[in-house]
Amino acid sequence: MILTGGLKSLLPHVLRRVIRCNRLSISNTSGMAEGYKQANIVILHKSLADDFEKFCHANDGPLPLLYRSKPGDWKCPSLSSDSDIRTDCLQYRIYEHGACTGLLKSLKEYSEELKDMVTFYLGCSFSFEKAVQNSGIPIRNVEQKCNVSMYKTAVPCSSVSTFCCNLVVTMRPIPESKLEAAVIATSALKEAHGAPIHMGDPGLLGIQDLSKPDYGDPVRLHPGDIPVFWACGVTGVEAVINCRAPLAFTHSPGCMFITDLKNDNVTVRSSRDVPQVHCISQDPLRYSVVSAEAAQKIKTLETLIGIDPGERGIIHLRRQDELLKACLSLSHARSVLVTTGFPTHFTHEPPEENDGPPGALAIAAMLQALEKEVAIVTDQRAMNLNKKIIEEAVQLGILKRPVPLLSYQRESADSALMFLCENGNPERPRFDHLIAIERAGMAADGNYYNARKVNIKHLVDPIDDLFLAAQTIPGVATTGVGDGGNELGMGKVKDAVKKHIKNGDVIACDVEADFTVVAGVSNWGGYAIACALYILSTCEIHDRYLRKAVGFPRLSKKMVWLSALPSVTKEEKLLKTLVQHGVRSGKTASLEMEVDELPFYNTHSLMIEKLL
Repeated sequence: MILTGGLKSLLPHVLRRVIRCNRLSISNTSGMAEGYKQANIVILHKSLADDFEKFCHANDGPLPLLYRSKPGDWKCPSLSSDSDIRTDCLQYRIYEHGACTGLLKSLKEYSEELKDMVTFYLGCSFSFEKAVQNSGIPIRNVEQKCNVSMYKTAVPCSSVSTFCCNLVVTMRPIPESKLEAAVIATSALKEAHGAPIHMGDPGLLGIQDLSKPDYGDPVRLHPGDIPVFWACGVTGVEAVINCRAPLAFTHSPGCMFITDLKNDNVTVRSSRDVPQVHCISQDPLRYSVVSAEAAQKIKTLETLIGIDPGERGIIHLRRQDELLKACLSLSHARSVLVTTGFPTHFTHEPPEENDGPPGALAIAAMLQALEKEVAIVTDQRAMNLNKKIIEEAVQLGILKRPVPLLSYQRESADSALMFLCENGNPERPRFDHLIAIERAGMAADGNYYNARKVNIKHLVDPIDDLFLAAQTIPGVATTGVGDGGNELGMGKVKDAVKKHIKNGDVIACDVEADFTVVAGVSNWGGYAIACALYILSTCEIHDRYLRKAVGFPRLSKKMVWLSALPSVTKEEKLLKTLVQHGVRSGKTASLEMEVDELPFYNTHSLMIEKLL
């Protein structure tokens, strides 16, 4: 027997020869022939080959196709010079009608059957291990001398004919400080599955217990490690099982075919290709990925909306990258609840100001275009007004369809939980992101104040309860958008509000949001969120991460998203509609466009023309 010590430095053709002679005392090929590509193997009857190739192309994250043989061809000249697929894997599995019926060291006894079968060589994550190590990142399974952990997920692949299955992933523990380096090291290695498809809580993939992998061995996390998941070629094994072919063969997971091809030294060429990693949730732990180019565009948006036309001192409230993180979180969301409404004109009917509703509808329009569920919750007394505004927004083409309109009342201690979750069960939330934009926020004394310190509590329903309850529900994030510090969600910056904003010691909102977007006018914050969601959706790096590298890129829907962006024409029409319904300027209480809205037009043009 040959021991494992020197195998990492053996050339592939030598290692294949040793494997062929059945002289190895190892159970997997991780760390072997460092720097060379390894391959997953699927062998199917020729009648299934075309459909399986289409399945690979439809799911090229887990199934990057390196080579497809002709029927009965046991060699792969473009991958290796002297190989024989019947003997050159450490171990094989035989499947009959979807059931694994045996483990084999050689397929030679099936040579006659193999004459009518096609071999697929699929990229493997073992191929990128050397690049990861060269970036100063430990490979824990190599350190622990075991196979990598592989798990079935709840993520469905794109189906083709009889080939359908859920994604299989590998997990590698990565120190938190090295996450971005790991993404950068692997993102360009497309034939080795590319960048990770998830970082953080395994439950978000449907994985219940990391100590019980479906394939391979459990790998221990060190303190400070984050579980990082890559798409895995064993997805092909699951597809073979589900297609129930009369006869099929695969490699045994971890026992790869080693090619003569070196991994390419890929250099990232532009900011469009450079990934960044951002933590967007602690409970459950979740990170997201975006290109440096897209992130910079969103940071520029954040600067543009930070103009302070009222000179109120909002620069002191701003927190770096809040817009980016809020929108990354929204991009992952399935269902979003939006609230707005600041009844600052307590002596008028209606008492609402015109800052807030246009921004809320801009967000809703983009969420609709992105095929997310969206609803609006508002004060009971303002339901009819908001219903009319939504109906006219549909007629004006701002919304694709009406947005469900809800109201909330505190009837018992668990009213907020019952509103947010099915039967009040925190494990079944109806919404996974709440947004408040220019929504009156509760101060420390339990009252609600306009900027002039007037208590307007009698006009405000306790929608703050929903944001407070969301803090207790894992997986539900919150964003607050404001321009003065007395808006719902601004509790995150209340100390700065009390110090720098006029009357801040009284009016400061005490209720925090996870993300706080501060703008010169709150509507600008809504427009920026809509634009940032568009930027993220058109970012290839982020799109791949969202769809877990299965299916095809969603960029074919770009024109739909583009049509949902806020525009000067749309917002002029909506502001006129608000005037017709008696909604007034926040500063002057006149039935005219708010003075603070005027700089928006130049700002908005820059958003669209320079960034989108």
